[in-house]
Amino acid sequence: MSETSAKAKYDINYAKANLKRIPLDVQKEKYEEIKTAATAAGESVNGYIKKAVDQRMERESNE
Repeated sequence: MSETSAKAKYDINYAKANLKRIPLDVQKEKYEEIKTAATAAGESVNGYIKKAVDQRMERESNE
């Protein structure tokens, strides 16, 4: 097994064991707004959304 395929297999197994996908459908216009905001913040769309969720959860836990 090549190093590349071994890494890919490891990544797949890691994802199965440790990650949960959350499908998120947004209108194209909304996605572009999110992407623009994420870029301005120097983040990926994924990271931007995760940070927004974390911030809201933190805010709501302090209410």
